Amino acid sequence: MKYDDVAIPGGLLWSSPFVRWQGAVSDVSSVDLATAVTTRALAERQVDPSIIDEVVLGITIPQPGFFFGPPTIAARIGLPAVTGPMVSQACATTVAALHAAAASVAAGSGTELVITTDRTSNGPTVIYPQSSAPGGAPRSEDFVQSNFARDPWAGTSMLAAAETVARERQISREEIDDIAALRYEQYLGALADERAFQRNYMVPIEATVGRRAVTVAEDAGIRPVDRAAISALPSAVADGVHTGASQTHPADGAAGALVTTTARARELSDGPVAEILSTGFARVAPTHMPEAPVPAALRALDAAGLTIRQVDAITTHNPFAVNDIVFARETGIDAAKMNSFGCSLIWGHPQAPTGMRAIAELVTELTQRGGGIGLFTGCAAGDTAGAVVVRVGG
Repeated sequence: MKYDDVAIPGGLLWSSPFVRWQGAVSDVSSVDLATAVTTRALAERQVDPSIIDEVVLGITIPQPGFFFGPPTIAARIGLPAVTGPMVSQACATTVAALHAAAASVAAGSGTELVITTDRTSNGPTVIYPQSSAPGGAPRSEDFVQSNFARDPWAGTSMLAAAETVARERQISREEIDDIAALRYEQYLGALADERAFQRNYMVPIEATVGRRAVTVAEDAGIRPVDRAAISALPSAVADGVHTGASQTHPADGAAGALVTTTARARELSDGPVAEILSTGFARVAPTHMPEAPVPAALRALDAAGLTIRQVDAITTHNPFAVNDIVFARETGIDAAKMNSFGCSLIWGHPQAPTGMRAIAELVTELTQRGGGIGLFTGCAAGDTAGAVVVRVGG
């Protein structure tokens, strides 16, 4: 979908640090985490919450009370008369939430607050009644791990999709390990000068669990990816090419943005605005999820009237190293020119906020370069993907 007058004000796009699952925030509800991070982000950026007309909440994993998500979070950040939709589309949730917010702005809604949050830690066990089963015995599901393990339509796992694509395209273990090591080296660049790059968008976590205060100022649980060391790791499946170093890890986090008209964005900005030019979604064949970011990206670019050669910076959600290899081969883009400061392969995967953080890094990179066209694209469950094209002014 193309948008003609939708933008994110400069500086009003943020993310918390990401924390590997079962880490420091494993007992913090993602609703509470979103409230804490959003409140701090708005306060630090001196945004009066009263300018917000609607809240769009992106969340994929049930939490206590999340049924009331948008009005609850809105009231807790000082907006008791504001509500809005709740959006869930696995790892494409950020794109879906921005898509919803941009459409509302284009229809005249005013200023949208997009909040994305998820906790993969301590996911719920869901009990489904089965009156027709022997004795009415219920069926149970570990919401997080069961859905990681099996796509009910394709009948296979996400890892199986990564390995299927790698095998069909004759992508070697060496290529996979090279990409994993490269992405870690790029991430180290974001940590230079006391995390100067990350501090442009990152909002520390300050939460309370019972009587215990939890503070997280930077990503936690990231494991180094040394090229020589990872070559000795066993593959995740027999005869596979991915290892623990070349696939992402589940995580907890929250991220958000303000979305409004371009003129209003300029009024609110501390720096150049990021115009949202378009969004795009795609679905590919069963068990081929890593291929989906390519058609999603091309659809978003086509909607914006652009080609891949006009893009100045690219970030991706790449839960498997194979994703970026496929994208580079299909588009002709040098894989080293993507994800200049790391990606979800390294800093983790809380689902809903994953894309928002990648877009925050994309906009930060473009701003530091003096402007340009940016593309985010990333795969999602069900062999799907979502993409966003932005333009940052000089």
